[in-house]
Amino acid sequence: MKPKIYIDGKEGTTGLQIYERLGGRSDIELLLIDEDKRKDPAERKKLMDAADIVFLCLPDGAAVEAVGLVDNPNTRIIDASTAHRVAPGWTYGFPELSAEQRETIAASARVANPGCHATGFISCVYPLVKAGVIPADFPLTAYSLTGYSGGGKKLIAEYEDENRDIRHESHRIYGTNLRHKHLPEMKAVCGLTREPVFSPILGDFYKGMATTILLPGFSAATVHEALAAHYAGQKLVSVAPLGGDESVIYASTKAGWDSLRIIVCGREDQTTVTALFDNLGKGASGAAVQNMNIMLGLEETTGLSVD
Repeated sequence: MKPKIYIDGKEGTTGLQIYERLGGRSDIELLLIDEDKRKDPAERKKLMDAADIVFLCLPDGAAVEAVGLVDNPNTRIIDASTAHRVAPGWTYGFPELSAEQRETIAASARVANPGCHATGFISCVYPLVKAGVIPADFPLTAYSLTGYSGGGKKLIAEYEDENRDIRHESHRIYGTNLRHKHLPEMKAVCGLTREPVFSPILGDFYKGMATTILLPGFSAATVHEALAAHYAGQKLVSVAPLGGDESVIYASTKAGWDSLRIIVCGREDQTTVTALFDNLGKGASGAAVQNMNIMLGLEETTGLSVD
């Protein structure tokens, strides 16, 4: 029998992208809600209780309410919101942290999908802290350039309006209060004792992301060696050769792909580490489908675009 999958919030950007990756698959059965009942709690509850796996593509508060609707103990949930990323009883859905993390995801009933900026930060920082290259109390600084699709339908419409403000043609620095919603998971997952100084930046392009960590006082060769060792053999995260062809890095390089590429640049005592990926791919919907595949015991890249 094919596993039954329901996407609660399929009309949003993340939900649509998950549906795009699952819609043509023959190894699963997608449960679809009638358009006129998509906000009906009783109908949503019926479909969630009938599903083997439910994707929650909802605002934080609505995601918490949706979890409360589920009575079937066999229904497993992947939450794409921020609501449960550091919550007790939830597994953080970044399988490349370790073999043990992948096994925990496979057995979990509640998986919190990582945030897009957090994915870039954690992919670079977690292995370095784990290997002892960076101390847990190091004052980290990072910035992350993203396409506007991560802001959802309202922001997409704002950027694609032919009468938009000319200022949209330049990059927009936001989160200037330094309290971005992804900071708690960055700190917790990486085992840091202090939050990084983090600056998100919105660009005039649809999708793609480049998250860069600044590492003064660290050798590029040492950093590269630790990252390459950590991700050896991974299918969706890779590390570019040190001193490769990336003299210029474009944030949209991985747009359309579900994989992530790490680039280390620098010298003996000045290093940057950049994670390149699609904010809608490995930064959201692609990661959610990867987690679903793992939870179902399938090849984790099934239905994903891997270069």
